[in-house]
Amino acid sequence: MTSIEPIGPEQRLQVVEATRECIARAEVIMRRNFTAIPVEFDLTGRAAGMYCVRQNKRWIRYNPYLFAKYLKENIKETIPHEVAHYIIDQVYGHFRVKPHGKEWRELMLSLDVNPRRTCDFDLSGIPQRKQNYHAYACECTDYQLTRRRHNKIVRDGIRYYCRHCRQVLLEKA
Repeated sequence: MTSIEPIGPEQRLQVVEATRECIARAEVIMRRNFTAIPVEFDLTGRAAGMYCVRQNKRWIRYNPYLFAKYLKENIKETIPHEVAHYIIDQVYGHFRVKPHGKEWRELMLSLDVNPRRTCDFDLSGIPQRKQNYHAYACECTDYQLTRRRHNKIVRDGIRYYCRHCRQVLLEKA
């Protein structure tokens, strides 16, 4: 199986420009101006794009490997998808509407894009994130908990219980 290389500088500029153009189209549709949003090419795994909000900072992340393999499709669908999240956030507020709710779907249709939630790309040759698991157990069963659940146990004191014996799961030594 051939490994896909990420998009290069020229294609990255093309994606950033397509993102700006999509925002400009949304400005016409929504009849208001929106500021440019930072674009990063650091996403890995199955997702082609992601709109991020953290501590009043907003940016869009794209998967450079999926864009390399499916550039035209991602320019046509992924960019408007993520821009629509940004625009709806700016108009309605990040937590006031559902991420793929009515407002988002209407904007996607106005941008002439099918309002699908996920893409369906062949991921062969695309580097995949590997989930780290931690071994936990009770008296009757062994469990493999994700890193996220393990961190909740360590950091927040969250407890997980066995479905069968109802005992607290403890990390195996």
